[in-house]
Amino acid sequence: MVTTALVVATLLHGESPSALSGLWYAPAVLITAGVTIHFLGLNRVKLNTFGIEDVAKLIAVAVATSLIGYSLSRAFGSNTSSEAVWPSFASLFVVLSVISRYSMFKLVEHVYALQLPRKQVLIYGAGQTGQQMAAALQTDNEFKAFGFVDDDPNLQKLTILGLKVHSPKRVAPIVRQNRIDRVVLAMPSASQSVRLQIGKRLTALGCEVLALPSFADIVLRGEDVTAAAPIQLDTLLGRDKVENELPRTESTYRDRRILVTGAGGSIGGELCRQIARCRPQELVLVDHSEYALYKIANELKVQHPGLRMTAVLGSIEHPELMSETLMQHKIEVVLHAAAYKHVNLVETNAFEGVRNNVFGTRVLAEEALLARVDKFILISTDKAVRPSSMMGCTKRMAELVIQDLAKRSDHTKFSMVRFGNVLGSSGSVIPLFQKQIRDFGPVTVTHPDVTRYFMTIDEAVRLVLLAGSFSRGGDVFVLDMGEPVSIYDVARKMIEAAGHTVRDEENPAGDIAITFIGLQEGEKMHEELLIGSDMLTTPHPKIMRAQEKMLSELQIASALQDLRRAIEARDEEFLTSTLRRYVETEDVEVAAQTLSKTPTLAVVGES
Repeated sequence: MVTTALVVATLLHGESPSALSGLWYAPAVLITAGVTIHFLGLNRVKLNTFGIEDVAKLIAVAVATSLIGYSLSRAFGSNTSSEAVWPSFASLFVVLSVISRYSMFKLVEHVYALQLPRKQVLIYGAGQTGQQMAAALQTDNEFKAFGFVDDDPNLQKLTILGLKVHSPKRVAPIVRQNRIDRVVLAMPSASQSVRLQIGKRLTALGCEVLALPSFADIVLRGEDVTAAAPIQLDTLLGRDKVENELPRTESTYRDRRILVTGAGGSIGGELCRQIARCRPQELVLVDHSEYALYKIANELKVQHPGLRMTAVLGSIEHPELMSETLMQHKIEVVLHAAAYKHVNLVETNAFEGVRNNVFGTRVLAEEALLARVDKFILISTDKAVRPSSMMGCTKRMAELVIQDLAKRSDHTKFSMVRFGNVLGSSGSVIPLFQKQIRDFGPVTVTHPDVTRYFMTIDEAVRLVLLAGSFSRGGDVFVLDMGEPVSIYDVARKMIEAAGHTVRDEENPAGDIAITFIGLQEGEKMHEELLIGSDMLTTPHPKIMRAQEKMLSELQIASALQDLRRAIEARDEEFLTSTLRRYVETEDVEVAAQTLSKTPTLAVVGES
């Protein structure tokens, strides 16, 4: 560019092409330009970061080079037109350098865009934070700023950093016509309520909405700014986590052939992850969901490339499949996590709930008995204790089936692990609250006094694996889970942890309201972990062994026969009465009184 600018400037001011013969000082000019460029670091500037400061440096190079050239031409006598050459040279050098770099950048950007299209981002707020965001996205490979939106009419129709500023009235057509993927609220000085209102309008357009603090806040108040990050699940427990207090169980499962049912679920998947770390001889995954099984199998292949693993697609209700799987892989330990667990769904699909949770468990357990499996562990729930729901009844019936087989087994040790709600598992209240908070509310809670036992998924799985090492046959293991947790308190904590305030009678100007929708059919006000009061200790103080009534072999056979008849006849009344005849359920009168006191709908903080 130095050479080109010098030649063009000389020709412009020379009388003929022979004027170029007077450029005897060109080497000195080139050396000066090279030294100055190197000193200012212009030779190390990337195409996509070339900015105003670099243009200023180019001007400095042009001025320094022109001064040297002019001084040489004057000192040693050159043609009379040489004085006019240098301003033209300086201007041409700067213009050619900027244009060439800009053209090259646009060419490279176009090539990359053809290979990997960038996602479009609309920035709401054309102030300092929005401009800094736009400048940052100019060099990003994944996202591209489409433009600004601002309420200030003085800014609208202006162009800032090459991006147009639009009116908020134009947001909907802009999002639809330009396939905007995300809208970033770059207005940290606005109140939380204003940002919530804008966010709620934008979310309805079908694009993701994110709020951005000011860059100065991130630097100066990093901790305070990040305080609104999603809540850590273990902070909702109301007690210390205990998984670190549980002894290690690798030796129990190392070099064993292990089968996990429901491997694609929350508990089943975590069981597979922790067992894989125990280095089993073989791990067999069973699930009837193709996608869930594919997902966990792929994850284990990546994380444990040396693991010998088999994925079996199918239902536990098929005895021929379970028998073939157990025999072919010579399974030694079965961890049975497959079940229909969502209370409301099982309530309205009672036949399938019984078929899967009761008869599926019976099929798998009987085939494990015939295959002479060493250990069989059933994953149960606190909802099986004096159940008020169909799901709870099916899980309690499954426990009774396992206890019956445990009495008749001369080799396989059958046991079960009973625990409360697992934080963050699929279908649990935590993901629901998180989604409702992202949608700016309201957050729905069944009743202000409802409580549940909670545990982390790590605790749940460690308990299951530890129970396998303690099993003597017919055991019901229960974790000391501390005090039950108020669901209303969980909702408040999650709203506040997300950086919002709760809108209620005390704070009518709050951001997000909590709505009480009443207990659903089959739900209890308070869950229990024990049917009776008799407890036995285990080798670990946090693990207890419950002593509970069992059904006789004749009663189990009669119950299963009646349940099968009810399913075949599609007689839901007979199905329910059979379960209630054999399962110790919650007192119906007490349950009715509880439900009658529950409001059907009450919105806190709203008229």
